Amino acid sequence: MADQKKEQPKQGQINIELDETVAQGIYSNLAIINHSVSEFVVDFVTIMPGIPKSKVKSRIILTPQHAKRFLKALGDNVKRFENAHGEIKDYEQPPIPLNFGPTGEA
Repeated sequence: MADQKKEQPKQGQINIELDETVAQGIYSNLAIINHSVSEFVVDFVTIMPGIPKSKVKSRIILTPQHAKRFLKALGDNVKRFENAHGEIKDYEQPPIPLNFGPTGEA
């Protein structure tokens, strides 16, 4: 009976499982962010030098409230990282031409 009590999460806790495939992660060196009134859409892409075409590797859709919480959490983590390891240098890179299909005409 004691084992049954150990397996149940305490009130207010969330039991989150991490699948092996998801745990491996997906490398991304470009994030494209769009938003509407009700959601933020973040597309993660891997751009490779000399290869003009790429695909979205992962898409995350957030409510505006979750997007703001994510921004704060990411900012806090970057600050802690820099306190431990020094400032992250943001190197100037040439703009990446993004082509999402034909452009509209007026």
